[in-house]
Amino acid sequence: MEIYTYPSNAATGRLGAIAGRGVAFDEALFENVKTILKDVASRGDAALVDYANRFDAPDLTAADLEVTPAEFAAAESVVDGPFMAAMERAAEQIEGFHRKQLRKSWMTMDRPGTLLGQIFNPVETAGVYVPGGTGGDTPLVSTVLMNAIPARIAGVNRIIMVTPSRRDGTINPYMLAAARRVGVDAVFKVGSAWAIGALAYGTERIPRCDVIVGPGNIYVTIAKKIVSGTVGIDMIAGPSEVLVIADDSANPEFTAADLLSQAEHDTLASAVLVTTSRPLAEAVVAAVTRQTAHLTRKDIARKSLESYGAVFVVSDIPAAFELANRIAPEHLELHIEAPFEHLGRIRNAGAVFVGQFTPEPIGDYIAGPNHVLPTAGTARFSSALSVDNFIKKTSVISYSETAFLEEAPDVIRLAETEGLGAHAHSVSIRLGQ
Repeated sequence: MEIYTYPSNAATGRLGAIAGRGVAFDEALFENVKTILKDVASRGDAALVDYANRFDAPDLTAADLEVTPAEFAAAESVVDGPFMAAMERAAEQIEGFHRKQLRKSWMTMDRPGTLLGQIFNPVETAGVYVPGGTGGDTPLVSTVLMNAIPARIAGVNRIIMVTPSRRDGTINPYMLAAARRVGVDAVFKVGSAWAIGALAYGTERIPRCDVIVGPGNIYVTIAKKIVSGTVGIDMIAGPSEVLVIADDSANPEFTAADLLSQAEHDTLASAVLVTTSRPLAEAVVAAVTRQTAHLTRKDIARKSLESYGAVFVVSDIPAAFELANRIAPEHLELHIEAPFEHLGRIRNAGAVFVGQFTPEPIGDYIAGPNHVLPTAGTARFSSALSVDNFIKKTSVISYSETAFLEEAPDVIRLAETEGLGAHAHSVSIRLGQ
């Protein structure tokens, strides 16, 4: 990792490289995904089986697409007790956090003769996409929990999960145990862009969904972008990122470990340190070098840090937060003295991890807040996945005759100004005009 003094021309150049690494949509790839989606919309399950046979499980049939009760039962007999205990703690804490996001329908009669309000209703069916995780060997259990739990708490009637199968046509038992725990209604063995097409358009076996959530590769991301508008989606997610603000009170070994926890995700991930202390910057760089050598995914981490890692030395804490707000990171960690005194400085961040004993992986798995977060600077205008992603808000408006007569002339005036005569007439006819 290189150390830059901020502000400087070199620092500005590095920031540009980091900011420019967002999701790129190659035109040929985009057209390829469109073709896949049209194929699924046209041929349904037959298309899903063809793609699954080609890329995932060569012997999978249409009859095998849905996970059976026997498969769920077999999975529960395989998973170990310590895992179940850890998952239960995570699920309970995620549920507790998301229950606080529920909103109640409301009505107000503040103005005489009027009743105004909002009705909150969940969508009928939600689709959850879960990546396979290196051929099913690294089941993304946390993805199941983080995406399905807020849907269930929102009151969604039916939750459909899709995930690619292993070569033998099975789903990792830990994934199925997680799906059963959080109330997923059905799991289907399909992945990539064709799975998104199935959720968006429906097939003979897979019901059409109203909302699709969950991370995935570039094919999944492009497919979600294309079907957005036909269905609701959570977000267009880019590569993972962390930004750590640290002063000379920080532990350089902790800070280095936290940077590497994101760098190991993939070669496009970004890990950034912003610090007021050059000695700390140098100590963290040295610690990153030492710790990287022991990582299983050290090649990925090194490439990530070479391409999109950086250490910025700033003049003071306010300057550190100014830079953090400019980057708008997915994950923001505060390794500084009296961190709570500075929370008011944060304007753009997906999630904030306060204190040196709150590393980002705590949020990934067990703390409770959702780990599906805005990336690539989109924290400037978007938020974490929540119960709201599965809720529709319907306005309620009722006027008495007296209230109508009071406000009608203003409605007519505004409608006529916009050249909408029928709008004005809809009101004036009630005035006998």
